[in-house]
Amino acid sequence: MKQLGFYINQSLCTGCKACTVACKDKNNLEVGINFRRVYSYEEGTFIRQSNSGLIPNIKAFYFSISCNHCQNAACIPSCPTGAVVKNKQNGVVTIDQDVCQGAQLCIKACPYGSPQYNKKVFKSNKCDFCMDLQEKGDDPVCVAACPMRAIEFGPIEELRKKYDSVNQIKGMPSGAITHPNLVITPHKDAKLSGS
Repeated sequence: MKQLGFYINQSLCTGCKACTVACKDKNNLEVGINFRRVYSYEEGTFIRQSNSGLIPNIKAFYFSISCNHCQNAACIPSCPTGAVVKNKQNGVVTIDQDVCQGAQLCIKACPYGSPQYNKKVFKSNKCDFCMDLQEKGDDPVCVAACPMRAIEFGPIEELRKKYDSVNQIKGMPSGAITHPNLVITPHKDAKLSGS
């Protein structure tokens, strides 16, 4: 099995949300439901100088994330109906809409907030890695839509060989929880201490 994963070059992300909009459009998602999300992270303060001037000590960055199709996906065992499954061929985690009963336990279990609940149909759903497009030889829409080319995809082992194995930045849950199939080139202000 060649586990698929995402690579995010966070140092290139400008927070434009083209990936979010493309995903939302492709999947015809309701207001408030986003399979791919872009978060902003800000920290710091202005330091007052003795001459009454201010010096900025501000750090800010953006981060695009969707389902990480985790090695130990917490959403799978949490589903009481077995609707959440991991494809044995490519490692993509999906939610079978015919089986989902809307218990929302997958939402509570996922540390990344990937499954989204649709109140109109009373079911949860999430990124399916645009497998319908990949089967036609196309890229997932988030990859194709990114004007900065900050998102790539492919077999996770190849992405790790090419870009290293960082899968966690400031503000994210520990990668040890679910072992996400995600590689990140962090923004300079997003690196964890010691990385």
